[in-house]
Amino acid sequence: MRTQVVIIGAGPAGLLLGQLLHLYGIDNIILERQTGEYVLGRIRAGLLEEGTVSLLDKVGAGARARREGLVHHGVELAFGGARHRIDMHGATGKTVMIYGQTEVTLDLMNARKASGQISVYQAADVTPLDFDTDRPRVTYVKDGVTHEIACDFIAGCDGFHGVSRASVKPSAIQTFERVYPFGWLGILSETPPVSPELIYVNHARGFALCTMRSHTRSRYYLQCPLDDDIRNWPDERFWDELKQRIDRKAVDNLVTGPSIEKSIAPLRSFVAEPMRFGRMFLAGDAAHIVPPTGAKGLNLAASDVHYLSGALREYYDEKSSAGIDGYSAKALSRVWKAVRFSWWMTSMLHKFPDEGEFGARIQLAELNYLVGSKAASASLSENYVGLPF
Repeated sequence: MRTQVVIIGAGPAGLLLGQLLHLYGIDNIILERQTGEYVLGRIRAGLLEEGTVSLLDKVGAGARARREGLVHHGVELAFGGARHRIDMHGATGKTVMIYGQTEVTLDLMNARKASGQISVYQAADVTPLDFDTDRPRVTYVKDGVTHEIACDFIAGCDGFHGVSRASVKPSAIQTFERVYPFGWLGILSETPPVSPELIYVNHARGFALCTMRSHTRSRYYLQCPLDDDIRNWPDERFWDELKQRIDRKAVDNLVTGPSIEKSIAPLRSFVAEPMRFGRMFLAGDAAHIVPPTGAKGLNLAASDVHYLSGALREYYDEKSSAGIDGYSAKALSRVWKAVRFSWWMTSMLHKFPDEGEFGARIQLAELNYLVGSKAASASLSENYVGLPF
C-alpha cells in the first residue's frame, strides 16, 4: 500500500491534519491503535480559540460548533473572596468558545467518513521506519496480519505516550519538562453552570476552576495532591470542598448533583525539540504538553497542524521544501509562548507547598496588579484568546 502522508493518531490533531491535507489534494491514511469508540470516550477540555474554530470551518467540520458552542467574551478571576472580570473581547476584539474536545473529535470523524478517506482503527504495533531516508514507511498489525504503507512523509499525532516521538534516537531530540507538585481533581455533572463565564480561583486551600460543557452540563476542578486517590473523593466531599474555595455569590448559585465522570490529572509542562526528524514530523501532544490552566493544549495542536499542512501543501504544489524545513522553528516559536503563558497562569493561581506565605502574597500582589491594570489585563487577554497563527 502507498500514500503520500501517513498520520499516526486519530485524535483531533491527526483528524484535522487529515482533513486539511485532503482539502489540499494530498492523499493520507490515518492509523489509530484504539477503537473509534475509545477515542470518543476520552474526556478532555473544550475551550477553542477563534483560530481553531476557523480551521474546523475550513475543513467542513465547524457547523455544529458554531451552532452549539458557547461563545465567551471574558473570564473571571476570584481571590480574596471577590471576583474580578477580565473583558477579553474589549481588549482584543476576540472571543473563545466552549465546545468539548470529544465533540470536536466526533465532528472531524464524521467529516473524514464523508470524504471517503482511509482510517484504520485498532492498528496494533504501529512502527514508523526509515523516516531519516527519502523512503519512509510505516508498518502495523490488523487482525493478526502485518501491513506496510510506503509514503513520502509521516506525521506523528499520537500524543505524549505515542510511538512517534519514542521512535526517534535519544541523541536527536532534546526535551524540557516541569512536573508540578499537584494535580487537578475534576468532575463532570449534569447541572447548570455556576456562572456564564469561567471562574479561576486562587484560594489558601488551593486552586479551583468552575467551567462548563453546555448550559446544562458543568465541569469543576480542585487542586489536589499528586498522590491523592479518587476513592477519597465521594461527590459530597467534592462539593463541600468546592464551596470552601469559591466566593459567596458562587456558593449561592451552585447547583450540585451526582458526578457522571471523575478523575485526577497530573500537571506538567513538556516540550520536545525539534519537531521534525527527516521525513517525520511531530504535532500536538506528541511534541508538547501544557498544564490545562491556560486552555492551550488542543489549540496548540491546531496551530501545529495549520503550519504542517501548509508546509506539505507548499512541498507538493510548489516543489519547495522551505515550508517543511521551517516547520519546527515556526511551530516551536508559538509553542513556547503558550508554554510560558500556561506556566504563568499555573504559577499565579495554585498553592505551591514550598513557597509559603511569601509566595502566597506575591500571587495576590500579581492578581491585584492584573485586574487593576489595563495593560496587564490586555496581556492576559491576548494570550488567552490565542496568539496569531
